[in-house]
Amino acid sequence: MVEQHTVRSFDAELELLGRHISEMGGIAEKMLADAMDALAGMNAELARQVISADARLDALQRTVEEETVAVIARRQPVAVDLREIIGALRISGDLERVGDLAKNIAKRAAKIAGEGRMPRAMVGLKSMHDLAVMQLNDVLDAYAQRDAERAKAVWLRDAELDSLEDSVFRDLLTHMMEDPRNITFCTHLLFCSKNLERVGDHTTNIAETVFYIRTGRPLPNERPRGAASTDLA
Repeated sequence: MVEQHTVRSFDAELELLGRHISEMGGIAEKMLADAMDALAGMNAELARQVISADARLDALQRTVEEETVAVIARRQPVAVDLREIIGALRISGDLERVGDLAKNIAKRAAKIAGEGRMPRAMVGLKSMHDLAVMQLNDVLDAYAQRDAERAKAVWLRDAELDSLEDSVFRDLLTHMMEDPRNITFCTHLLFCSKNLERVGDHTTNIAETVFYIRTGRPLPNERPRGAASTDLA
């Protein structure tokens, strides 16, 4: 947990940053869940709601940026206080990117909403989503509790999402080879898979930040990796 200070207003400022991160985390989690529901259900209206929700996440990230600059200028923090403030700034950036990735999935969902079909690879995409959301939830809990060991556990599980992405890629490639008419549809799903894998990357970034906030030490430079995956833009 955040250390208590003799200057109560400083505590209040740090707590406000924490609340902003918590709100951002909640929005990002809901955007991911809704984006996946929109994709699985071919629901264009829900996809549009996800896209609209991104504006709130962007606004919160700008607020965190402004508040961290103000707190640093006003308090001139050092040691753990400085790590807390810089950590909040870094985490807000990762959560904003998670929202962007959820929005990207929603855009793909809106484009294929009229297809009326879904290949078996959707099962793998759902597994990727469930794991990504679980990891994000765990790392946000680790941040709330300033739990370095829980953050490290999230960091170590990143390879699982990489392996799932590789499996989904192979399934979608097979589906495209079976019938060239599936190529455009499956390409959209490939991008969704890559977006989910990148959610995992940002989650592990947050885990690294939480670990650093708590311990003052970085995790190793090389995070665990699964099977080699594609690199879609």
